[in-house]
Amino acid sequence: MATITSVLEGKDTLTIMPTGGGKSLCYQIPALYSEGVVIVISPLISLMKDQVTGLKEHGIKACFLNSSQSASEKESVKSDIKSGHVNLVYVSPEGILSPGIYRFLQNFNISLIAIDEAHCVSQWGHEFRADYIRLGELKTIFPNVTMLALTATADEKTRGDISLQLGLNSPTIFVDSFDRPNIKYQILERADEIKQLDQFIKANHSGECGIVYCLSRKKVERVAEKLCQLGHNAVCYHAGLSTEVRERSQDLFNTEEDLIVVATIAFGMGIDRPDVRFVAHLDLPKSIEGYYQETGRAGRDGRPSNAWMVYGLQDVVKLSQMLETTQAIESYKKVARAKLDSMLCLCESVSCRRIFLLSYFGQKLDQDCGNCDSCLVPADTCDATEDAQKILSAIYRTNQIYGAGYIIDVLRGSKNAKVLERGHDQLSVFGIGKSRSKTYLGSILRQLLNQGFIRVKNWEYRNFCLTEKSKDLLSGAQKLEVRVQRVESKKSTKKTKSTRHIDTAHDNDDLFEELRSIRLELAKKASIPPYIIFSDKSLRDMCLLLPRDKTEFLMVNGVGQNKCDRYAESFLPKISEYL
Repeated sequence: MATITSVLEGKDTLTIMPTGGGKSLCYQIPALYSEGVVIVISPLISLMKDQVTGLKEHGIKACFLNSSQSASEKESVKSDIKSGHVNLVYVSPEGILSPGIYRFLQNFNISLIAIDEAHCVSQWGHEFRADYIRLGELKTIFPNVTMLALTATADEKTRGDISLQLGLNSPTIFVDSFDRPNIKYQILERADEIKQLDQFIKANHSGECGIVYCLSRKKVERVAEKLCQLGHNAVCYHAGLSTEVRERSQDLFNTEEDLIVVATIAFGMGIDRPDVRFVAHLDLPKSIEGYYQETGRAGRDGRPSNAWMVYGLQDVVKLSQMLETTQAIESYKKVARAKLDSMLCLCESVSCRRIFLLSYFGQKLDQDCGNCDSCLVPADTCDATEDAQKILSAIYRTNQIYGAGYIIDVLRGSKNAKVLERGHDQLSVFGIGKSRSKTYLGSILRQLLNQGFIRVKNWEYRNFCLTEKSKDLLSGAQKLEVRVQRVESKKSTKKTKSTRHIDTAHDNDDLFEELRSIRLELAKKASIPPYIIFSDKSLRDMCLLLPRDKTEFLMVNGVGQNKCDRYAESFLPKISEYL
């Protein structure tokens, strides 16, 4: 409500709200109450049609203008806008800045410009897009129009850059809770990733919708083929496929109940499907922002869902090589390296995954979540105190001015030129960690950073210094426990103490499947995605409430007068039959 109030008061606003948290309402409600037209800048043309179709199902007047339309279709839409029959107009970043569209829109009373997926504006965001960078020109084209920027993930640095790039006037900034308690987080070490994925899906999500993310296009195609061979309904999606193939995959994703889409991160931004039950990663994401945004595409309806990932050392090597071979400026690379380190820290941490994620975004959780692998089946750990003490000593004795690579070289007794030139081969810490691998020492160093025993002294050089907290570790008053990686989590015999999410999803399952069949038939007749008619949450509510007439049907979650008039007669007879 705070964002809506701010927008209605004419204030430029930046809102960070988790996927499924209701970002679209922040401009849809103002569109109903404001005089004039609301412009929504959406990143993907392919999704505009679904968004507009969904709004029309709720009786909201909306349209889109983009390059997929013929000249006559565009003229028809413009005619609707001229006649005042439109509340919302969706356009792409490229479209809004084309002279033909913005000059046309300048003739009307524009009450708000909403920019969705606003993290794409920032070079510090995880999905920077060159098309978005020009959106700052909108302040010149529409100088008196209120601006609203929306995204699910943006740290403090990215938030500042979004405001700067868009030219927002002293924006009001709202940061909602990043917590998605219905999502269970599980991170495993890679062994046989296809076998692991197959076992995970069959054990938890047979016949349900999910997304599997891979880093490369070749891997996407290979994994999709393997899943099909294993009996799953899977398709692939990446930017290298033809438009026809991508559109077919998108259409199937909107209509098939049990579809698994194997994709690169080219798929998923802005998707509205609420019943994606799992998101799996077969490669390490580049940042926690990217991981959070992608996993957030699961369980938008609030029902229990899974964020499942396998990773290995080769992921880190691959991502590091990709980063170092780009033409990006060094300041960007340094930030990207830090983001990758944080992602790796999440994988290696022995603490609650959710606490780590929320802490990254500057938020706190007072107790363990009870809905992640670390909470449900606590990790096997080992005492790494002695190795941690060696690292702390090496940082101190080299005057707290060097980064991870150099510290590890000293500990492992490397006789490279820089170590010898500085005389660090004469230090007592030289070579005392030679029995440990670089990978292991790097992992310990990341945990020291993550748990606050060391900090980055200078981000430009990524060098480390000790903190006050390190004294307890050096003296032995405190120990450092680190995760012993395992491929699969053990089955837990303990009941979780968490009461943060209670699921009643399996009441009246037979009726639920009957209602799903009715929904699918209606969707096919109307050529729209099933979830636009009713979400799974609405169908579950019908199973719980068992409405007998239209008056009771209106009590179902997600049913307004418009949907009651259109669909009650299709669902009530089946519910009556069940009763």
